[in-house]
Amino acid sequence: VQSASDTNVGEDRAALQAEVTALIAEIDRIANNTEFNTQKLLNGDFSGANKVIHIGANSGQSVNINIANMQAANLGSGGVAGVSISTQSGANTAITTIDNAIKAVSDERASLGALQNRLEHTINNLGTSSENLTAAESRIRDVDMAKEMMEFTKMSILTQAATAMLAQANQQPQSVLQLLG
Repeated sequence: VQSASDTNVGEDRAALQAEVTALIAEIDRIANNTEFNTQKLLNGDFSGANKVIHIGANSGQSVNINIANMQAANLGSGGVAGVSISTQSGANTAITTIDNAIKAVSDERASLGALQNRLEHTINNLGTSSENLTAAESRIRDVDMAKEMMEFTKMSILTQAATAMLAQANQQPQSVLQLLG
């Protein structure tokens, strides 16, 4: 916008062009170096590739990801890589080109934001399913402690009674021997 003003002289426009060229180089650097798990995300590798993220326990539960090429040459109509603001008319053309590039980036961000929301919703659903499965397993496997303690106490009393009866049974032959002896 600044370069579109007729108050700029050639030196001003040259300095502004140098700044624009540096910004375009930075756009390309970001697009070429942004990666996840060694896979480039913004350089076009994910464009039309339909990368698949598996999101469930079954074979058909997946989400396709498609990320547009975000390099300067591909942004907007015609790309911003060749933008020249060294003249007033070039600067006017650059404004439209950059507006289109901003729209393309905004559209891609909206698309990725929607995908992120979808994945977060899936994560929450999987967490709930996992919790429900753990609770169901717990109900099946866990014992009723009160019932088991009652059964243990009953068996303990029966064991003690049997031991006492054996002790008395062992004492009776000795009592007979003492009487005879």
